[in-house]
Amino acid sequence: MIKIIKDGIIVTATDTYSGDILIKDGVISAVGKDFEAENAEIIDAKGKYIFPGGIDPHTHLEMPFGGTVSKDDFETGTIAAAFGGTTTLIDFCLTNKGEPLQNAIDTWHAKSKDKAVIDYSFHLMIGEINQEVLLQLPKVIEKEGITSFKVFMAYKNVFQADDETLFRTLVAAKELGALVMVHAENGDVIEYLTEKALKEGNTEPIYHAKTRPPELEGEATGRAAKLTGLADSQLYVVHVSCAEAVEQIAEARSKGLNVWGETCPQYLVLDQSYLERPNFEGAKYVWSPPLREKWNQDVLWNALKSGQLQTLGSDQCSFDFNGQKDLGRNDFTKIPNGGPIIEDRVSILFSEGVDKGRITLNQFVDIMSTRSAKLFGLYPQKGTIAVGSDADLVIFDPKTERVISEQTHHMAADYNPFEGMKIKGEPVSVLSRGEYVIKDKQFVGKLGNGKYIKRAKYGKQLSIEESVEALQASKS
Repeated sequence: MIKIIKDGIIVTATDTYSGDILIKDGVISAVGKDFEAENAEIIDAKGKYIFPGGIDPHTHLEMPFGGTVSKDDFETGTIAAAFGGTTTLIDFCLTNKGEPLQNAIDTWHAKSKDKAVIDYSFHLMIGEINQEVLLQLPKVIEKEGITSFKVFMAYKNVFQADDETLFRTLVAAKELGALVMVHAENGDVIEYLTEKALKEGNTEPIYHAKTRPPELEGEATGRAAKLTGLADSQLYVVHVSCAEAVEQIAEARSKGLNVWGETCPQYLVLDQSYLERPNFEGAKYVWSPPLREKWNQDVLWNALKSGQLQTLGSDQCSFDFNGQKDLGRNDFTKIPNGGPIIEDRVSILFSEGVDKGRITLNQFVDIMSTRSAKLFGLYPQKGTIAVGSDADLVIFDPKTERVISEQTHHMAADYNPFEGMKIKGEPVSVLSRGEYVIKDKQFVGKLGNGKYIKRAKYGKQLSIEESVEALQASKS
């Protein structure tokens, strides 16, 4: 089916202009004016922006954690993402020590294959590094197109890896062309502070923040950056929440190191005081790193504007308040970490960023889509509006005003952390590879239509020919 999107304001990471988009066979065939095609569907975008589909580089769908499993799976999670203007996400495969890496990848393929309504890819957790793991990594890259590895520096005795594992992963990544991601908190000190708090009878949700102070995020970020420099490798710091971590990333980048930083909507608009809400309501806001004092928000916005931070992930990891979060009613360490964020990522960035003058419209597109596409080997198949790119497009009304609420969101969780927040701007229609997933704010997609995307190595870009081959392979 040929589609022509007419009279929209096309916005990429570099340009803003009025124009039409011609879509054939799931890709952008032409960008210009006054296209005509027999039997084409005409989509009127007058007065609306047309963005490349959002790319969420950080999600945890159907993830085991703390004796339970995150509420949103690849069905509800990708539907909610689409409503929010995201057309591609990258989820994390969690590995088990002593088991083949392929086991984890196969598990995540099974979770996602028949459920996803938008395209997706995977990062791979590295919990240990030895000769056996090192021999498996080239196959992971070549066969699965997984070109990013995550190392946890926190969650002692669960996910946490030691510095040797991180350093050897950085060395291997340099050789193999992969990007190393870190959850940067000092897990050893957090463990000490947590045990101390519990011994003193401090069990409320606010102690989740008090036992994970910003100094420990800054320290771990700086340590990871220095190890990256020593290995001459490349690093991506996930969910940056505070000034201490921003400073370490900025310092590393000023020295020419390949260090990149991601923040999340929750750190831009919420603060530590939410954890103090009475009647255990603070548990809704327990995730790691924790929310920080409010003044950090300006630091994060300025870092996005100046390019010290480059991307916005959701860190989607939703748990019900009733039946999951309340596992920690008498012990904050038992509160499952995470929140339902995926649906509101793009709109919050637009409303609080563009509409309030904190970032430009082109920076918005770069932060919510293009930069992630480039860092994670999806560009130019994804992340831009160009001839030959996938027709992943968002028709966005910048004037719509709405109030975020659990009553109207499409995530499975029984609360929304942004409840009652007034925002401006909303996706109207969302296309994935030229087909509607959301049409006039209604879901019209199909389960299983989302395709697994193999990604290029770090620093490489998929050619248009490779993009077409990847699309054809995903259909077979």
